Amino acid sequence: MANIKSAKKRVLVTEIKTARNKAIKSKVKTCIKKVEAAVANKDKETANEALIVAISEINKATSKGLYHKNNAARKVSRLTKAVNSIA
Repeated sequence: MANIKSAKKRVLVTEIKTARNKAIKSKVKTCIKKVEAAVANKDKETANEALIVAISEINKATSKGLYHKNNAARKVSRLTKAVNSIA
């Protein structure tokens, strides 16, 4: 364990940020799974609704620095392409 006050603070801040990042990433993954499940069931309406939520969550995570903008764009593109393939 750290002895210096600033090092102790760094440890605490890192734990808090790690927990926050984990929660956000988990939420994004859940949203993506919901879209993929709707696509697998060929349920266009549910897939579109889930897609809107997923895109929103991915963009929020990107703005908080969890994903690189190109990574986020790729995720959104793949989901949109999957939903559009239902037609």
